[in-house]
Amino acid sequence: MREHNIAVIAGDGIGKEVVPVGCRVLQAAEQAIGGFHLIYDHFPWGCEYYEKTGRMMDADGLDRLVHFDAIYLGAVGWPTVPDHISLWGLLLPIRQTFNQYANLRPIRLLPGLRTPLRGKNNSEIDMVCVRENVEGEYAGVGWRYRRGRPDEIVHQVGVFTRCGVERVMRYAFELARRRPARRLTSATKSNALQYSMVFWDEVFRQLAAEYPEVTTETSHVDALAARMVTHPETLDVIVGSNLFGDILTDLGGALQGSLGIAASANLNPEGEYPSMFESVHGSAPDIAGQDRANPVASIWAGALMLESLGEVDAAALVMAALERVLAEGEVRTADLGGRNSTEEVGNAIVRAALKLGNVLPKPRAMGYIQPIKPQRTRKTQAGTGT
Repeated sequence: MREHNIAVIAGDGIGKEVVPVGCRVLQAAEQAIGGFHLIYDHFPWGCEYYEKTGRMMDADGLDRLVHFDAIYLGAVGWPTVPDHISLWGLLLPIRQTFNQYANLRPIRLLPGLRTPLRGKNNSEIDMVCVRENVEGEYAGVGWRYRRGRPDEIVHQVGVFTRCGVERVMRYAFELARRRPARRLTSATKSNALQYSMVFWDEVFRQLAAEYPEVTTETSHVDALAARMVTHPETLDVIVGSNLFGDILTDLGGALQGSLGIAASANLNPEGEYPSMFESVHGSAPDIAGQDRANPVASIWAGALMLESLGEVDAAALVMAALERVLAEGEVRTADLGGRNSTEEVGNAIVRAALKLGNVLPKPRAMGYIQPIKPQRTRKTQAGTGT
């Protein structure tokens, strides 16, 4: 039997509610499909841990996480801890140190859900964004002079390397060539950012010559955001820098009907390090502890994790169960217009997974992620990242 060791970091707020539900759904798929076993190891890291210890995670946290096959994350952030501390104390060190350079976010209107876009349906909102995830505008390079003075100067430096830009674009090209539409759109702003984005555009054109079967285009990020709203059906795969990808995918979450739907995969495609899978809705302090959070994003992130581990049938089963419950429309959380609790939605999806596992000969694979095959000698110590 195949075994996969999973590091679970529920984190803060509603992360502590949706991750346990996600684990139960994954266990249902494991039971229904068979042939593999998920072994969970839970870590209490996050803002509550920071307020007790002064650290978002243990000093040796990265060296402990490096041995796992994947990381399953809930949400990080809390009003009493500044965002730059929570982000730079946990999420970004994991992404950068483990070289999770490709952030993949599906943007798809699931069956039974309504988008705020008038007249648009499920077939018209089905794209995926590949976001550069370890450098760019979030590289963490900058400085401040003369703090607090009228003549204070602040520098925030975006870092773009040929290696970093080329590898994330190549990942996006490979994804686009596997999808039926075979279209790839590059988000840029080279009219204003005459160094970083001009360079970005040059690398994109160079790689496009290697993929003649993929239709390519370049779009300024502001125009692309407008197009996601007015003509989402014209978009298939989008590749963007760290900042542009972040903004566009949050817009994509809104197009899906709720940020409680949006899932994310932080990928190290070569398998040298574990990849990390998370919902992108945040810790939602206003509803934390009330059993009202939507677990769909966390469950979808779990399906992406299964797909990356090579358990494609189980991943497809999770999505089939999730879509069945949403399409029926009887069990939903408040953000989707329902009255059900987090636990009730999770239980419904568990039941659907167990039921569908007995009747579906082979669910349709999602096809977002090529299975990540860890290198035979995985790094035994956390690296320095990019």
